[in-house]
Amino acid sequence: MTISKRAVVVLGTAAICAGAAGAAFAQGAYPSKPVRVVVPYPPGGAVDQVTRRVAQKLTEQTGQSFFVENKAGATGTIGAQQVAKAAPDGYTLMANDTTYSILPHVFNKLPFDHEHDLVPVSAFNFAPMALVVGADSRFKTLSDLVGYARSNPGKLNYGTGGAGTTPHFSTEALAIAARIDVTHVPFKGAGEATLALLSGTIDFQIASTPGVMGQVKGGKVRLLGISGDKRLAALPDVPTFAEAGIKDYGVINFTGLWAPKGTPAPVMQRLQKEIAAAMASPDVQKFSAELGSVPSVVSGDAFARMLRDNTQLWSKVAAAAKVERQ
Repeated sequence: MTISKRAVVVLGTAAICAGAAGAAFAQGAYPSKPVRVVVPYPPGGAVDQVTRRVAQKLTEQTGQSFFVENKAGATGTIGAQQVAKAAPDGYTLMANDTTYSILPHVFNKLPFDHEHDLVPVSAFNFAPMALVVGADSRFKTLSDLVGYARSNPGKLNYGTGGAGTTPHFSTEALAIAARIDVTHVPFKGAGEATLALLSGTIDFQIASTPGVMGQVKGGKVRLLGISGDKRLAALPDVPTFAEAGIKDYGVINFTGLWAPKGTPAPVMQRLQKEIAAAMASPDVQKFSAELGSVPSVVSGDAFARMLRDNTQLWSKVAAAAKVERQ
């Protein structure tokens, strides 16, 4: 088979243009207009708080607006579906947390391909899970709460931002590790669950530290324990779950960004570079520390592997807690 000289010229020109486009991306042509970051949960939760601060930093670094849009509903799948169907050009992204790796164990069928339609960019904020009670709660220590729960199965209730969320599965994981039986009360968002705790409607709440640190510092709730292998520098008197006698509980929440499948590699690389720079900046490091979280970054393939591992681990919790798929 032969190829004409004209065809060779056309192919060569196309290759040059493609190379020039890639070079332009690499040199910072992206972003050239505002970037929408969809948070698939109501305002006020941990994902919303962290994403808004990082978006602000990305705006400062790039000179283009990274603005947050809340698209809540159906355990985050409404917002996720919207981003999955968006143009793969880097101008519509999704922010989410560990909940994304839980979704296959919550729904019989998702409105998008969980493994392929959304490509992980970077996970950039890691936070322990915190168990909090109201400031006037009778439970002064985690041992008090666990002891009561063991003696009174099903009588304690806890609130979350909805069935299938990270706090839901994290609390079920704690119940398994602590050998207790507690009752789940789902709300429309993490903020509503916290309000229920403050009003005494629920007995306790488990959420990532960014979601509760404001109330802890304000004296509105009491933090009884955290996940992880070390205490928080911001709250050195609060024990880890392991120190309180609950072993084999390793849940750590993360916040991250996803892009639609097909987003160009140069765009992904630019985002990863800017996220790493944002998390390394002193002001964001301080912000993370104040929320009781760690501004570490896991990107690309490493993030994808982490998601796959988490998805497999949550399957065990779903089975043990007898979570029914919707």
